[in-house]
Amino acid sequence: MDSETFEKSRLYQLDKSTFSFWSGLYSEVEGTMILLCGGIPFLWKLSGQISGRAGFGPEYEIVQSLVFLLLATLFSALTGLPWSLYNTFVIEEKHGFNQQTLGFFFKDAIKKFVVTQCILLPVTSLLLYIIKIGGDYFFIYAWLFTLVVSLVLVTIYADYIAPLFDKFIPLPEGELKQQIETMAKSIDFPLTKVYVVEGSKRSSHSNAYFYGFFKNKRIVLFDTLLEDYSALNKEPAEGEDGESEETKSKTKNKKQGCKNEEVLAVLGHELGHWKLGHTVKNIIISQMNSFLCFFLFAVLIGQKELFAAFGFYDTQPTLIGLMIIFQFIFSPYNEVLSFCLTVLSRRFEFQADAFAKELGKAKDLYSALIKLNKDNLGFPVSDWIFSMWHYSHPPLLERLQALKDAKQE
Repeated sequence: MDSETFEKSRLYQLDKSTFSFWSGLYSEVEGTMILLCGGIPFLWKLSGQISGRAGFGPEYEIVQSLVFLLLATLFSALTGLPWSLYNTFVIEEKHGFNQQTLGFFFKDAIKKFVVTQCILLPVTSLLLYIIKIGGDYFFIYAWLFTLVVSLVLVTIYADYIAPLFDKFIPLPEGELKQQIETMAKSIDFPLTKVYVVEGSKRSSHSNAYFYGFFKNKRIVLFDTLLEDYSALNKEPAEGEDGESEETKSKTKNKKQGCKNEEVLAVLGHELGHWKLGHTVKNIIISQMNSFLCFFLFAVLIGQKELFAAFGFYDTQPTLIGLMIIFQFIFSPYNEVLSFCLTVLSRRFEFQADAFAKELGKAKDLYSALIKLNKDNLGFPVSDWIFSMWHYSHPPLLERLQALKDAKQE
């Protein structure tokens, strides 16, 4: 890493760290003030008044819960908007990553809010109904319902939800596609399609992932990952208008992305997660945790003292119980769980790197990691205690060290 890139990386990480501190502090102060000032019971009462005017009395608890959820998410979106604007148009813009215009940003934010409500409200209503009619073993039915919902969302996300925000196009026929298909076949990965997503309209950060169940796997590559496809490496065409005209002024004329061999090495790492069962293991751990949480919820939901502590003296709404127990009572447990999952994630990353090494991609993965670190202005130096707690991926130097011997061979 040259001294100029190192300095840019250092300043970017400082800005992100400062932003994270102040936004986190605001979040804690806001949450504390809501609790101290009785914001949750106030919003629940307001939700009851709104649903009452629509002809739904107190006996329609699920309707009131949905109104409460809509108001709460709207409040959260509005209070988080200034922070999101600052992060996008000050920090990301300052360091050359933002590709959005203000109009694109707000259109995107509104679309995200609407799509979220279209999923969240029906799912929540069904979950509350299951809890209401489930009897003594409702926690088993609630867990099974959330399991089905999560699997369905994972299945349909890239095909039906993600295209609402970004354009997905099949990777054109050519050498790269043939090499990806050959590599997938060599490890029995049931690849059906390879897509390129136009992530450069939103940000110059890069990524790659795969999705799908059973024999229907797809690979998605961000155009910013591909040196030959990244819009950031091309001169804007003359006479373009619309969104392309908006993004034209923000396009930075710099070489970004990886060569085909390096892209294959990155995919070798990602496919290693599949071959080594990391995805299935994460799903199993997630569902075991979900079952435990629902079981403990069933144990605690009858404790009136919990509701009284949060200002609910006369009623014990199910949605409020879910919020109190999952968000507040479980918070120490969630911190410990998060740390354990971070440790596991780092282990998985080393294993996936080792898998790519076994495919003969050590040299290309080594150079790809350096390129991606530079493109994303990742700071290569990290305190081991801080990174152990916060970083789901091992620091760059540790990953390079693990690949170094194989690269030299």
